[in-house]
Amino acid sequence: MAVTVRIPTPLRRFTNDQSDVEIDGGTVGEVVDNLEAAYAGIKEKLVDEAGDIRRFVNVYVNDEDIRFLDGAQTPVKAGDSVTIVPAIAGG
Repeated sequence: MAVTVRIPTPLRRFTNDQSDVEIDGGTVGEVVDNLEAAYAGIKEKLVDEAGDIRRFVNVYVNDEDIRFLDGAQTPVKAGDSVTIVPAIAGG
């Protein structure tokens, strides 16, 4: 089941400058694992040592923040859009 993953500009160096990639997976966690398999090095930018989505990375499935759903266990289905948004710090 392929979903479209929207890659933010700072992470496009991992995806050969692609802004959208098609990745298989049944949950957000599986999508992240498969993203790593296809684009080595990207996962460490998205998850911490415990495997949790990093605090400063926001992930949305069809515009819904996964923090308010089931986190990395949030289910995805073919045609869904997964958007990765790094938090911007500063003031």
